[in-house]
Amino acid sequence: MSVLLEQGHSLSAVARLLGVSEWTVRYHRKRMKRAVVDDGSKQMPKAAAFADVIEAWRLQQVGGRINLAVLHDWLRREQGYTSSLKSIQRYWKRTYPAPKIRARRRVETPPGAQAQVDWVEFPGVTLGREEVDLVALIVTLSWSRKRAVVWARSKDMLSWQSCQIGCLRRLGGVPAVLRIDNVKTAIATGGGSWVKINETYRRFATQLRFHVDACQPRHPQGKGKVERHAQDLRLVVDPRKEHFDDLAALQSATDSRLEDRAHELSCPMTGTPIAEAWEQERRLLTPLPAAMPDPFDVVVYRPVGIDCMVNFEGSRYSVPFRFVGQLVEVRGLAGRVQVLQDTVVIADHARGTAELLVRDEAHYEGESTDRVEAPMPLGRMGRRPQEIAASGFQHRSLDPYARVAEVAR
Repeated sequence: MSVLLEQGHSLSAVARLLGVSEWTVRYHRKRMKRAVVDDGSKQMPKAAAFADVIEAWRLQQVGGRINLAVLHDWLRREQGYTSSLKSIQRYWKRTYPAPKIRARRRVETPPGAQAQVDWVEFPGVTLGREEVDLVALIVTLSWSRKRAVVWARSKDMLSWQSCQIGCLRRLGGVPAVLRIDNVKTAIATGGGSWVKINETYRRFATQLRFHVDACQPRHPQGKGKVERHAQDLRLVVDPRKEHFDDLAALQSATDSRLEDRAHELSCPMTGTPIAEAWEQERRLLTPLPAAMPDPFDVVVYRPVGIDCMVNFEGSRYSVPFRFVGQLVEVRGLAGRVQVLQDTVVIADHARGTAELLVRDEAHYEGESTDRVEAPMPLGRMGRRPQEIAASGFQHRSLDPYARVAEVAR
């Protein structure tokens, strides 16, 4: 109101602009000319009577932000305070100065050192004739700002790993560190620097040879580069505004548009297009393993029993006999169980079958080693029932089994 009047607007014009009466404008103009101060602003709030108690409470709040709602609740329960939270807020503002502004250090990592990872959610997407909830994993190289995006239908452990593998393939290598959120698929307990990494994800990171760096909780600035790209993704491709027949079509369109985007946008570290800066950074990334791991949602370590079997999810699975007595790694994949020794797959079985004993007879064959004697070979008595079972006849006579019995005599 004062600015409009100083600019020479009439009382009626100011009243129309502000939606009040002309009398209201005239009244406040007089008060401003006389520099009138409201009597209420001179009164001390009721919280001033509890000054000593409030000061003692403030000194106990070491670290973290002051929550005046918590103080108000504590005063009401413990000190018999009956006034409002507003009174405490007015008293606090007059009594204690505003805290210092902490400057924020901007950190730029060298090429090949870091990539930032984040999920973006797209609920209610029409894919073909189906309405689904989609998510996109974004991995951004911190130095060149080159990004890769892989779409999925869920954020479970299998999608978390498969999407990261897809992104790293598109980026042409593995950076030294992946900076991530405190998501359950990566972090078991804790947050920030005090995290315990999920054992399954830790094993995945070890095999791909990168370190896991978790952000502080509720600190999106810690991975601001990928957060910015998450906003930009909705401008590049938004499946809620376009129609795609399936996930493969959406992924193909995303890859093509991101490639164009990399030539349009500039890298702030070099001033060149992101595509050119990425060519420099790609040479410093760790090469992808020759045998990329299959995504797995469970990883455990089990000893191999004397019968060449390991326990996993209530069933027993066979492994080659030469690993008897050793500790092996067992992974649960989508529909399969893999047994590994030093990242090499030594056995592969179907997962989730009704059988409690899953065997591969080839695991019991072969020559003895310096440490393990080979199992006794099957004799004629052992081989013959298997041949009969594998013959394919639905109705068998007792004669073949009688001949087996004759063999045993």
